[in-house]
Amino acid sequence: MSEHVPIEPTILYFGTPVVLLSTENDDGSANLAPISSAWALGYTIVLGLGADGQSAYNLARRPDIVINVPGPHLWKQIESLAGVTGRFPVPESKPAGMRYEPDKFAVSGFTSQESVVVNPPRVAECGLQFEARVAPARLGVTGDFLIVQAQVLKVHADAAVVIAGTNYVEPAAWSPLIYNFRHYFGLGPELGHTYRSQTPR
Repeated sequence: MSEHVPIEPTILYFGTPVVLLSTENDDGSANLAPISSAWALGYTIVLGLGADGQSAYNLARRPDIVINVPGPHLWKQIESLAGVTGRFPVPESKPAGMRYEPDKFAVSGFTSQESVVVNPPRVAECGLQFEARVAPARLGVTGDFLIVQAQVLKVHADAAVVIAGTNYVEPAAWSPLIYNFRHYFGLGPELGHTYRSQTPR
């Protein structure tokens, strides 16, 4: 049996997907922000956001959002957004050295793609894109982050990861970018599937 030891890590990102949030700024332009706290239940996606970031500011005023899910090959473009914020002036709570950048698409090299039912654009390079609308956010227990519920209205998937003629994503063809204790990973080979899987085999 393994030995366990008590530790006090600074973060608890034990392996969560990275998503890119597209929201609409006051002037109609788009903000693009990577986050690593997202999970889905049915057609609801729950997001954890910094309370003083531009995404939180935008969503308090305009509830439309696109949740873009990148693959592992996009990690460098995601990381290019780590040191910038769309919030001006830069909040004091942000890490030292973070700078204001109004055009996140230009900084990252991602391509803006028009959405169908919401105003913020999709990220063309992301294999899965969820157009959604959020309910009013709630402060987390520590007060420095928000818990946001987004109701997905439309799903877009790269045809290369869809089982032809179905509405199913082929798990063997799709891999999300994973944030594991502040390091980027992809998925390994499939180990098996749950009895609830409906994917054609």
